[in-house]
Amino acid sequence: MQCPYCNADDTKVIDSRLAAEGAQVRRRRQCNQCQERFTTFEVVEVVMPRIIKSNGRIEPYDSQKLKRSIQLPLQKRPVTLDEQEAMISRIEKRIRQLGEREISSKGLGEVVMSELKELDDVAYVRFASVYRDFQDIEAFRQELQNIRPVDEQ
Repeated sequence: MQCPYCNADDTKVIDSRLAAEGAQVRRRRQCNQCQERFTTFEVVEVVMPRIIKSNGRIEPYDSQKLKRSIQLPLQKRPVTLDEQEAMISRIEKRIRQLGEREISSKGLGEVVMSELKELDDVAYVRFASVYRDFQDIEAFRQELQNIRPVDEQ
């Protein structure tokens, strides 16, 4: 690792520990030439599958696009930003675990809906109403019955 102070290539690690809930390794380093200390973070580079749109076009995965798509149905809902970030992480993990190089936008939408359903029923219905493109009130009613527990019907 190159020293950011003197650009020497000879540095040594003097301390390592996990950071960001185990997703990163924080390393304290010292330059053998100028003796300055600095911190580096090591993270795994994850390659996400590409998204196959309904028209057949293929796009790279965009985490910001996913984030925007769930922020709208979650507006004015009692869901914290931390909960939203955790949900995005779960969605991305589930997609990676598929082990595919490409995933359909429909498949991604289904994963998002299942996570929203667990997090907030209202946000789920909001997302589903756009995603599933309900054409009439009966289709909407049917979706509501699918999420309502049997004893409430």
